Amino acid sequence: MIVFNEPTYVEKGIGYITEAILKNRRLNGDGIFTAKCTEWFEKRMGSKALLTTSCTHALEMAALLADIKPGDEVIMPSFTFVSTADAFVLRGARVKFVDIRKDTMNIDESLIEQAITEKTKAIVPVHYAGVGCEMDTIMDIARRNHCVVIEDAAQGMMGTYKGRYLGTIGDMGTYSFHETKNYTMGEGGLALINRREYMHRSEVIREKGTNRAQFFRGEIDKYSWVDVGSSYLPSEMNAAYLLPQLEIAEEINSKRLKLWDIYYGSLKGLEEAGRIELPAVPKECRHNGHMFYLKAKDMEERTSLIQYLWENKIKAVFHYVPLHSSIAGQKYGEFVGEDNHTTKESERLLRLPMYYALKEEEAGYVAEKVKEFYAGTL
Repeated sequence: MIVFNEPTYVEKGIGYITEAILKNRRLNGDGIFTAKCTEWFEKRMGSKALLTTSCTHALEMAALLADIKPGDEVIMPSFTFVSTADAFVLRGARVKFVDIRKDTMNIDESLIEQAITEKTKAIVPVHYAGVGCEMDTIMDIARRNHCVVIEDAAQGMMGTYKGRYLGTIGDMGTYSFHETKNYTMGEGGLALINRREYMHRSEVIREKGTNRAQFFRGEIDKYSWVDVGSSYLPSEMNAAYLLPQLEIAEEINSKRLKLWDIYYGSLKGLEEAGRIELPAVPKECRHNGHMFYLKAKDMEERTSLIQYLWENKIKAVFHYVPLHSSIAGQKYGEFVGEDNHTTKESERLLRLPMYYALKEEEAGYVAEKVKEFYAGTL
């Protein structure tokens, strides 16, 4: 069976975890391995980086930093994971969903401004599949309307927009290191703070509302509770597992891009024949091979293709159910404008297996089975 996902594994990680346990004798947060991961991100991204227990928690931190309050409105796409909305709903905000672009599955930047009201506090672009949203337009809209931009770059590590890393363009950015992501610590995430005025408070919020980080730097002689916050620090064992992946980040990225290219090259003929649609990557974006998806004709065809691949020992999946159609989505938000693409495109999309340990010949086999399916449906 070719599974859909297998967590990225680097053998060195076992040694680092052992070192954290037996040598450093440090399992709680912000030890040596957390510091090394943080240094790696800050040097590469040029932003203040705070390792967190999940991307969900990084988004919750961002909502606190943006001072989201009951009655505020936050704009985002409906085609995203529930955490994108949950982080703001927890603060009492109402979510305004807008339609996506058919080509990239990202928020349609041309529809954002019509969703803005006097209550709008933030815009949350989601970089689907590691392909950047049209950030210049989004930032211009945000600045003219005095909105905070929080990038949900959960799938975006190593991806860029016009040469800038995803997550570093808005006021804040968030990454995920869940086991399904290109780089993983099992459960984990990262908050990138791109505005100086948020930097001090971000440390306080992450440390349960205390100024403990300042204390450990010797800036104050004792620490205390000074603000709201929570415990967003991951264990040192999680950071120890992540660090060796960062040390070979380019190698991991290159491997995934190669697998992506195998799929794309093998299936291009089907797209040219009008049988499927393949991912689109705008020229100003560099993606990261986070996923490879195709779009079938409709949900019925997608279901049949998934079943055919399963019969050939290939696990393929689909996502997401648009948030605006869910029980909570209807309770805490509303769709602004016409749903021209969100629902229709979500019902067609299918994801093929993609992970660091996937062999090139396995990717080739998957592509051949997809072509076999369509050859049998002429």
